[in-house]
Amino acid sequence: MRLELLALRSIQRVLADRRAIGSAKALSLFGEHAAGWLALGAAGAALDRGRRRQWLAATAGVALAHAASIAVKRAVRRPRPAHPDVEVRAATPSTLSFPSAHATSSTAAAVLLGGLAGRHATPVLLSAVVPPMALSRLVLGVHYPSDVLAGAALGAAVGAGVRSAMGLLR
Repeated sequence: MRLELLALRSIQRVLADRRAIGSAKALSLFGEHAAGWLALGAAGAALDRGRRRQWLAATAGVALAHAASIAVKRAVRRPRPAHPDVEVRAATPSTLSFPSAHATSSTAAAVLLGGLAGRHATPVLLSAVVPPMALSRLVLGVHYPSDVLAGAALGAAVGAGVRSAMGLLR
């Protein structure tokens, strides 16, 4: 825990300017309860009539990943960072930290929605969207590094499972 606290404090010090914090807050809002990802999935279903079922299944997979993260949070019951050296810069819907639901749903969305958006969308989302979302949780002081890593792993597992079960990207 001590190493995680040191890492969290270091990240907060390096990314303490208002632009980084503002960006982190915007990402936090987009990812809250997976709402931004669910909206994108619904838009895909509305716009791509030929693959509407796939878009809806992928969007349901994102919701499932979010629900799985909440279930794990309730089972593990790890409290969010609470240390005088950590500045909490955002409100959260609960006091539970592990895993990060934002990292979970963002990774699941990259795998599921990205796969429907285009051949190269998944790697782009996994490399250009998921890391900033995960980092935003640290900048805001609401998660430890292992929370976001576990969340990303859970999201990848749920996304891969749903993708395989539904045959989404044939």
